[in-house]
Amino acid sequence: MAGRQPTVEDVARVAGVSRQTVSNVLNTPHIVRAATRDRVEAAIAELGYAPSMAARRLRTRRSHTIGIHLDPYAGGISGIVLDRFIHALTDRATPRGLRILVYAASSAGEEIDRIRQLREGGEIDRVVLTGTYEGDPRTEWLAENDMPFVAFGRPWGEPGAGALMGDPSRPWVDVDGAAGTRAATLHALAEGDRVAFLGWPPGSGTGDDRERGWREATGWIEATPPDLRWTSVDTVVKARAVAERALAETEVDAVVCASDTLALGAHLAASHGGRPDLVVVGFDNTPVAEALGISSVEQRPEQVAEAVLDLLVDDPASDGGTWHRLIEPELVVRSRDDL
Repeated sequence: MAGRQPTVEDVARVAGVSRQTVSNVLNTPHIVRAATRDRVEAAIAELGYAPSMAARRLRTRRSHTIGIHLDPYAGGISGIVLDRFIHALTDRATPRGLRILVYAASSAGEEIDRIRQLREGGEIDRVVLTGTYEGDPRTEWLAENDMPFVAFGRPWGEPGAGALMGDPSRPWVDVDGAAGTRAATLHALAEGDRVAFLGWPPGSGTGDDRERGWREATGWIEATPPDLRWTSVDTVVKARAVAERALAETEVDAVVCASDTLALGAHLAASHGGRPDLVVVGFDNTPVAEALGISSVEQRPEQVAEAVLDLLVDDPASDGGTWHRLIEPELVVRSRDDL
């Protein structure tokens, strides 16, 4: 097939299906059986077939393009998770005949204006939201204006995230942070029952969820030993200072952290305080944690991307599914002896 671009007919021949079936997979995948859809998508990937987006826009009057906000570069350690998510989203959108358009905005209001402009210009016809928060006006605007979207992150603070789980106007995919820190804490308890938690200030949905996993694993649901709940903003310098003070004042067997940034601060504090072997567990599984041999919770952003696309493209209600997905993270256990 050298010298020319693969066609729909080529995909149909390799997949052993009709041309119409290939068209259905590209345009209305939810009507195609999963096994057949997988076969066609495998053929698309094998041949490197790229649907003519211009032709599809003319035929369907839709851009088949997903808009996603590109956060400003802020440095730090844990931002790589969102980078991995956007890369995975782009990679997995292509076989579905979709493409990704990134846009910038400095506020929620500016982002709403940008989405409106892109939609009116026919450049996007669906959106993936990131960085959801309590009272997020973007979800309300998108729902009211019938713009298909999926949020990467639960609608924290709205009338019970659980109450929105079946609401098709506010679909979301998130990582089960409590499950991640619960697994991390159970691992750390092998060192002793005094497992501290280094987290963010209370009030953030994500941070509170991760703290809940630690509380559930230790059994400190109602009352918490005040010397075992440490608080820091998400910087290495601040986390190190907090951990150094805490380690000087109390005995702990291990430290579970809400992020790898906090974990690095705790690790540096422990090393400086003469406890280089203190078990510290992070969250995000960044290259920094891997390089230093720090155990960490892997968020699996590739699975998040797959679930987001499923909700954006398919109708989960058609097969009894729900309009939300919680992705189970994985604890990656490391030992500095392996370095």
